[in-house]
Amino acid sequence: MTEPPVFAAELTPYRSLGRRGFRVLLALTGAVCAVHAVFFVATGAWPIGLFFGLDFLLLYGAFLLNYRSGRAREEVVVSRTALAIRKFTPSGRMTEHRFNPFWARFFVRRHSEIGIVSMQISGEGRRTDIGSFLNPEDRESFAKAFNAALATVKQRL
Repeated sequence: MTEPPVFAAELTPYRSLGRRGFRVLLALTGAVCAVHAVFFVATGAWPIGLFFGLDFLLLYGAFLLNYRSGRAREEVVVSRTALAIRKFTPSGRMTEHRFNPFWARFFVRRHSEIGIVSMQISGEGRRTDIGSFLNPEDRESFAKAFNAALATVKQRL
């Protein structure tokens, strides 16, 4: 974009457990699993001890997949002449969607109890979802700010 942006946002998935918390959780879980595994192996029930190791490995794998999916992000930039949405997958692959801000429409689908369920931008015969990984509170604040930015740009055109 050659013009300065009127609005720019980077959307990232929320992760409640940071790296330090992850290490503490694994250390505690590993200690509990190890104590129980040693007990069962010592009493002669060694197959049960192996299952404690399997439980630990499955928990570790689940958190690794969770953190990997947390690397997904979206960049939204609105200027007077362009609306650009760059979506990055966890592996780093990027897809870009460009719209003319004058023709772009912002659709928000709401549920009476949950709030915003989905957000989409459409224009020029194309449509793309945005912020699908956000929690309801973040969707509300993004929708409000993005709508205001789009209205500002449309007033200036």
